[in-house]
Amino acid sequence: MNPQEQAVLADITDLLTKLLEDEYGLDDVEIDMATTFNRDLELESIDLVTLAGLLEEKYGRQVNFAEFLAGMEFDEIIELTVGRLVEYVVQSLKAAG
Repeated sequence: MNPQEQAVLADITDLLTKLLEDEYGLDDVEIDMATTFNRDLELESIDLVTLAGLLEEKYGRQVNFAEFLAGMEFDEIIELTVGRLVEYVVQSLKAAG
């Protein structure tokens, strides 16, 4: 994992930890590249909407999580991992500049 991926993983881990703590009172969740949003974190679609807002606050408009999800099949969303989101964010930031 390169330094940019490590930094993005740390950012996303912080955002997810905050979301899980605020919404569900969970503060001891282990998050890594293989963590799934559905199975491991048990996030619901409304949580993904909240995460999209948090990502936009953090990275600005160049990271469009809603658009990223819109391009996926339902099964892909169910199996979505933190690692796949990290890769998407890194690619979006590189493309933006």
